[in-house]
Amino acid sequence: MSSLADILEFDPADGPPSERMLQILTEACRLFATRGFDGVSVRDIAEECGVSKATLYHYFPDKDAILRPLVMGITRSLHLRVLAALPQDAGPAERLRVFMTESVRFFEEHRWAYIVSSTVFWTDPKHRQRRQRIEWRDRHEALLRGILADGVQAGVFRIEDIGMAGRLILGALNWMPKWFDPKGPLSAPEIAERFLGMLLAGLAPR
Repeated sequence: MSSLADILEFDPADGPPSERMLQILTEACRLFATRGFDGVSVRDIAEECGVSKATLYHYFPDKDAILRPLVMGITRSLHLRVLAALPQDAGPAERLRVFMTESVRFFEEHRWAYIVSSTVFWTDPKHRQRRQRIEWRDRHEALLRGILADGVQAGVFRIEDIGMAGRLILGALNWMPKWFDPKGPLSAPEIAERFLGMLLAGLAPR
């Protein structure tokens, strides 16, 4: 299980984030995810952290500066985690299962940060960072499409449009953190397993 510190994207020259920075980022994540970015002020974040606005500004000059390491880090970390978990010697169906279940495990661990990241993905005013996030997103989509294409070639999957199938799977996974209840009867991986069962069996009666 990775911590918030593991997924943040900071300039290596600045060194690792301090405990105070992690506290600010953690509280900001929860507030942004539950109230929306525009519904949260710097004062709100400072009050939740029990610090003054001046102290918060010492670490982050504005709200965008709080968002940036989260959004970039989530996009990169999700892809690298799923890639590392994939069994290269397994068949396409098993690799698809691992892709989906490992994705939702990541969402489960970093729910607030993921919701914030997906909500503001396109809004970063710094175009270079936004372009880098899109590059990581494209790598992740390409990884999934490769699994689907391998399945088609092996006769395991019947897919007419791999790009559309990939968007269907990613759409289901990406939306899940917004409705998933950690206290519900099913864990996130169990829900992903059910998603997979529907995909592989189809919805038509046998």
